[in-house]
Amino acid sequence: MKVVKLIGKGLSFIGVFLLVTIITLYCSLLLICYGPSTKARNLFVTTFLETGALKFMVKLVMPDSKVQAIVNSNSLEAMEADVNTDLINVNSENKDIEVVEISGSNYKATLLIIPDPSKVKVATTYPFSEYGKDLETIVKENDAIGGINGGIYVSSGNKGGYPMGVVVQDGKIVWNDNGVGYHLIGFDENNILRIIDISGKSKADVEKLVTDEKIRDAVTFQEEASDANNHFVKLIINGQRRESNGLGSGANPRTAIGQRQDGTVLFLVTDGRGAAGHLGATANDLIDIMEEYGAVNAANVDGGSSTTMYYDNKYLQTSVTLYYSNSSWRLPEAFIIAK
Repeated sequence: MKVVKLIGKGLSFIGVFLLVTIITLYCSLLLICYGPSTKARNLFVTTFLETGALKFMVKLVMPDSKVQAIVNSNSLEAMEADVNTDLINVNSENKDIEVVEISGSNYKATLLIIPDPSKVKVATTYPFSEYGKDLETIVKENDAIGGINGGIYVSSGNKGGYPMGVVVQDGKIVWNDNGVGYHLIGFDENNILRIIDISGKSKADVEKLVTDEKIRDAVTFQEEASDANNHFVKLIINGQRRESNGLGSGANPRTAIGQRQDGTVLFLVTDGRGAAGHLGATANDLIDIMEEYGAVNAANVDGGSSTTMYYDNKYLQTSVTLYYSNSSWRLPEAFIIAK
């Protein structure tokens, strides 16, 4: 009987603790969304809408009309310009790769400066299967010295076996399943970073484009989807930064790639989602960094928990979901740096 009573008291304590926690969390959300700080409200809404599993928290405390108004006031303007290849004159005499640590108000970032764009390639786990591989494995299996995560892929359950959109590896299309808002991001045979809107193109159209534009290595990311404000691609095109309203986006871990006028490639990753107390980087943060370090063209690729950077036999940034782990999510593809 005493044991039963003790169990009952224990369960009652746990129940009360959970109830208090839920009430406290809900009240905190109300304070953020209806308190005096407009910036905190906007950051909360746009950030949580960019997550895969926590979008519902926004709708718990705000009507759809209010949410949409906040999204509209913190978004990126459309950018239709295409990369002008004449602006890039590849000069890869300097072979040294530089690692730069960057700190912002809500993020920590690592930038790899790679002088020789011919060394930047796409590595994949082709032929694709249910499970992908962590970034360290992809880098080492391709005898590379480093890399970052690449394009959009099926990430549910951290299986990471299948890409989405289009993937080009060494001039060959290894995945071709185009969709809404997809952009091809990668390098042509002249080692120039290309950022091409392929939305609405058929498989045959994509094959022709890859052939005509002589694309050698590329992945895919997606502009804003119809159901969420969580995807954007173009950051800087032909030296012009993308215009934005407010923050431009929420704050999250990010991965981006850029190229300078002399062909130098920039790999950028940021932390977020609670790591070291950081929320992450916004679209404007990425644009500011890429602009500061001389990018003529730059694109955002897959971020969130997929964000990771591996270089010189160690992770410089890893997948972040409220913690650091010395690994990455499983991936079907990555940008790598060949030796």
